[in-house]
Amino acid sequence: MSRLIGQRLPRREDARLLTGRALFTDDVDLPGMLHAAFLRSPVGHARVKRLDLSRARARNGVVAVYGADDLGALWGPGPLLVPPPPIEDIYFVQRTIVPLAKDKVRHMGEPVAMVIATSRYVAEDALEDIVLELEPLPAVLDLEAALERDAARVHEDLPNNLASHVVQTKGDYEAALAEAPVVLKRRFRYDRGVAAALENRGVVAEWDAKGGVMRIWDTTQAPIPIRNGVAGMLGLSESQVQVVAPFIGGGFGPKMMMFYPEEILVPWASRQLGRPVKWIEDRRENFGATTQERLQIHDSEIALTKDGVILGVKDVFLHDSGAYNSYGLTIPINSQCTLLGQYNIPNYYSEFKVVFTNRVLVTPYRGAGRQHGVFVIERLLDFAARELGIDRAEIRRRNLIRPEHYPYDNELIYQDFAPLVYDSGDVEPVLDKALDMIGYDDFIRNEQPAARAEGRHLGLGLVCYTEGTGIGPYEGARVRVESTGRVSVATGVGTQGQGHYTSLAQVVAEPLGLSLQDVDITTGDTTRFHWGTGTFASRGAVVAGNACYAAAQQVRQKVVALAAKLLRCLEEDVEVSGGRAFIHNHPDKGYMLSELAALANPLRGAVEPGTEPGLEATAYFGPPRGATANGIHAAIVEVDPETLQVQTRKYVVVHDCGTVLNPLLLEGQVHGGVAQGLGNAWYEELDFDEQGRILNNNLHDFMLPTAQDIPPIDVGHEETRSPLNPLGVKGAGEAGAIPGAAVFVQAVEDALGIDGLELRDVPLSPAKLLHILSEHTGG
Repeated sequence: MSRLIGQRLPRREDARLLTGRALFTDDVDLPGMLHAAFLRSPVGHARVKRLDLSRARARNGVVAVYGADDLGALWGPGPLLVPPPPIEDIYFVQRTIVPLAKDKVRHMGEPVAMVIATSRYVAEDALEDIVLELEPLPAVLDLEAALERDAARVHEDLPNNLASHVVQTKGDYEAALAEAPVVLKRRFRYDRGVAAALENRGVVAEWDAKGGVMRIWDTTQAPIPIRNGVAGMLGLSESQVQVVAPFIGGGFGPKMMMFYPEEILVPWASRQLGRPVKWIEDRRENFGATTQERLQIHDSEIALTKDGVILGVKDVFLHDSGAYNSYGLTIPINSQCTLLGQYNIPNYYSEFKVVFTNRVLVTPYRGAGRQHGVFVIERLLDFAARELGIDRAEIRRRNLIRPEHYPYDNELIYQDFAPLVYDSGDVEPVLDKALDMIGYDDFIRNEQPAARAEGRHLGLGLVCYTEGTGIGPYEGARVRVESTGRVSVATGVGTQGQGHYTSLAQVVAEPLGLSLQDVDITTGDTTRFHWGTGTFASRGAVVAGNACYAAAQQVRQKVVALAAKLLRCLEEDVEVSGGRAFIHNHPDKGYMLSELAALANPLRGAVEPGTEPGLEATAYFGPPRGATANGIHAAIVEVDPETLQVQTRKYVVVHDCGTVLNPLLLEGQVHGGVAQGLGNAWYEELDFDEQGRILNNNLHDFMLPTAQDIPPIDVGHEETRSPLNPLGVKGAGEAGAIPGAAVFVQAVEDALGIDGLELRDVPLSPAKLLHILSEHTGG
């Protein structure tokens, strides 16, 4: 059996993508299709005093216009996607989004009315005909002020803006604090941004009245849950709803949100009108209609020995939920848990409050709160190293969890509702490789001093991180040998650039002794596979990959059993390779897989009791808990002292994600993540005015890194197999993004070399850096 798992193989889907033959949602064009546009709130907080749709309804080409009062039983709060985890004494108030705002708007971009017209142009023009009178209310934007007794309330039926309060502890932090010779306290702020996927969101729906079927094309990361939810809300059975998530130009988490108003309203309108309806989000709309992430404020302290050994950490933080909390507590729980990193922290007190504000709903965006936890612990270690005169690499080394201590119980509840137990790891070789690849010793001793002598400001950053990956509940796959000898694979996960058409083909082709070209992959189509959860949380390769592998193994066993019966030999004597099953050392005695598939599905005769026709198997995989990946990021930057522009000269990532299925795809995932991590650190920040309006809701004013801003990225691998799944894999989808801000600000701080300067807020920018330096130096 030839080895395919672990091979550096190019992506199979790229030819379709590069030649325009890949289907995206906006490519769907159906006869008689109508187009939707949405009137959205221009402010963050206001009462709806008047909504007059009459002029819009009278415009030529407009087919229908709907406000909240026109939706009937469809109107109401949507479902809570993720309920709160089973943490003791948790406080949680549920307030989920509605299809169209009725009496009050709670964030800029919240939809108020929907226009359906013969073209998007007509629909957009009709939005101008709608009369919307708003009574402005004070916008709740400042997290601390939002919790004051006299603050305006986002939801007036609640006593305040507190959405949740959670405390988790490990050990006894107060006792550790009392004995600690060194204690450092700091405040950190990690601000808001948008995912800015290349492809915005979109939905196309077609109601087939004769067949009683609703067909939907959706830019979702979770087609099967979308099918289930739409069916329930429209009063249909799940078998009546077909959802396809075609190729998607970047998901990153916001496209995992369920259920956006448009995902319900577009299918509903199609059923009402008996015609297909399309809605494609434009870029400016995306800034207010698609979920965001990031804003947290942390008050943190760390207790250490004089040798830099961590005795305990305390972290109290505020998390901005936006106007609703449909996604539950995934992000702050991730922040709370990921702060522990790959360090032995015996005592930990963590408390957070989730705050309703008049901003867009917050849901995961690549990293999903892990960035915040990594930023806090890594910055605390930076400041501790400086305070104690310990090398930054050495203070991290002294606190790493040792390999003999795995599985390592952190005594907290994670976002998957399971105890936070690290399944495996060995971080010290990862650290050593990263130090070698970045040239750490040479930089400290030679490169940086030489640059300083020339008046150049070079700095180095080095941080450690952990990533909980591969969470449940489950994914499934069906593998079938066709009569042609080709193998078809269907799974419920969607794909947004991860390379599933390659990596999943590898784990199926290897046990069946085939080449990649013999395996056809289908993802994200509920008519092809009926059960699953979705692509998020770095879980595709772990959960769907192991489901595909299990199904392939079952098919292989059927192939072997049938071949052994036909060849009159023992099953252990059958070899499967090159599209054939044959007797070991007698390749002339065997059958093609195509022949076996035909023989397994006879047109006459009887199928033996206890057997199944065909060479097909369906398998599911659900991990007991998430698999823990880890790694080190290191970067060298140069700061221009005149302009404060920062150029990243070199970037190194060494990652341990267990068994590497395909190093080429893994490196691509890491490269994309690094670009987003650097973007979060330096470029991307939303600017709100006092009314909650986004002032930079376009790609001219909201800065994103371009190709020329991304440095060469060197990726190294260490492999510590996970014991939680047969392939031994751990996720890697978010590894490039999670530590980006921490490593970047450490490097910038090091480059500036100013005594006492501490960078504790991200994202930075030249203007913000200038302000910080002016305050630090007194102008």
